[in-house]
Amino acid sequence: MKKSEVLEIKENSITTEVTSRRDFFRKTAIYSAGALSAASVLSPLSARADDPAIINDAPWGQKLGDPVDKNLYGIPSPYEHNNIRRTHDLFSSGDAYASVSMCPIHESEGIITPNGLFFTRDHGGTAHVDPNEWRLMIHGKVKKEIVLTLDDLKKYPSETRIYFIECPANGSPEWRGPQFNSLQFMKGLMSAAQWTGVMLKTILDDLGLEKDAVWMLAEGSDNASNPRTIPVEKALDDVMVVWAQNGEALRPEQGYPVRLIVPGWEGNLNTKWLRRLEFSDKPWHSKEETSKYTMLQKSGKAIRYFWVNEVNSVITSPCPEKPWRNLKKGELVEIEGLAWSGHGTIKGVDISFDGGDNWVEAKLKGLVLPKSWTRFSYVFRWDGKPLLLASRSYDDFGNIQPTIDQETSAVGVESVYHRNAIVTWEITEKGECNNVQIRKHKKA
Repeated sequence: MKKSEVLEIKENSITTEVTSRRDFFRKTAIYSAGALSAASVLSPLSARADDPAIINDAPWGQKLGDPVDKNLYGIPSPYEHNNIRRTHDLFSSGDAYASVSMCPIHESEGIITPNGLFFTRDHGGTAHVDPNEWRLMIHGKVKKEIVLTLDDLKKYPSETRIYFIECPANGSPEWRGPQFNSLQFMKGLMSAAQWTGVMLKTILDDLGLEKDAVWMLAEGSDNASNPRTIPVEKALDDVMVVWAQNGEALRPEQGYPVRLIVPGWEGNLNTKWLRRLEFSDKPWHSKEETSKYTMLQKSGKAIRYFWVNEVNSVITSPCPEKPWRNLKKGELVEIEGLAWSGHGTIKGVDISFDGGDNWVEAKLKGLVLPKSWTRFSYVFRWDGKPLLLASRSYDDFGNIQPTIDQETSAVGVESVYHRNAIVTWEITEKGECNNVQIRKHKKA
């Protein structure tokens, strides 16, 4: 056979293959769309039989990709460039050292936040600690005082658990009214991760506590130190001393090499760059628990030592960053969100389409763990009419997420911390999503 004949056969084979593929999609387009409409829970995406992205070979499939050793530590796709932490001057007054960097929870999948997106709160910038020089001192009303190196700490039996961390100022600008048309800036001062370390109780069982050891002071080794008082009862319950997050060593902004995890309680209690645990029969009354992290009541008096983050929830899809732009009237759509409680386990979430007048029960998705994020979902057929979309969660301690009226009637609108009132999205006829507040009565 001549070379020209071989080439002709190959060319004909390629032509036949492409033609066959086009014919296949043309013949099956109607049947496929019908099958998807009937069998799929959600409405199918519109499919064109002559879509070039299907008919033609993808350009990335016609050349070699990157060598396996190009990025020795993996990086996200450049197409995911918007999935990043963000800062805002309203939270820091322009001080990038005593500030926050908010998690893009509208882009979160599941209940684990990647380490590179985990929200950050610093009081004096991110410390960079030499793990060889790091030490943890445990002293005061313990029977055996001790100084541990990182290697010493890792000799204790380790555990791995999933918990969320939430800054008590999450949502703080919203007390008087809507401030951000952005879920990330509204509720991005929280994240969730898998933590690996040793239970503090294991260490204290080894050292022994004096009978009158009622309080524990946790202190960091950064320039702010952020000393906070924690009851020994909590320390002996579920507090962890951790060195790993999501399967790798803690990152510097998360307290490398060692931090405290105080599940369900205010984020600032989860001391980063941990260096000292002291035990006493009296609390310390540090700056961060007297002039800061307190709640002013309408009486003019302040609540302090109210550590637990209350039951909470928010719809993450749709949200201002992810509106229903491409949703058509009559199509099915999944409403999805996150619920969490510092008291315990989420037992259920309700969804309202009319600003809280009526409620339907959502479905909990995936793992449902104590003091962890919990996913919820509700499949809905949109009729193209405006909605006031809200979620309301409740936990196994009987706590129910309050309305704005219920919350402000108890503590007023001058607070900063522990805001857990119901969040409502206004969905317009065009599918746009806006942050609104539903108030049935006069403002407090």
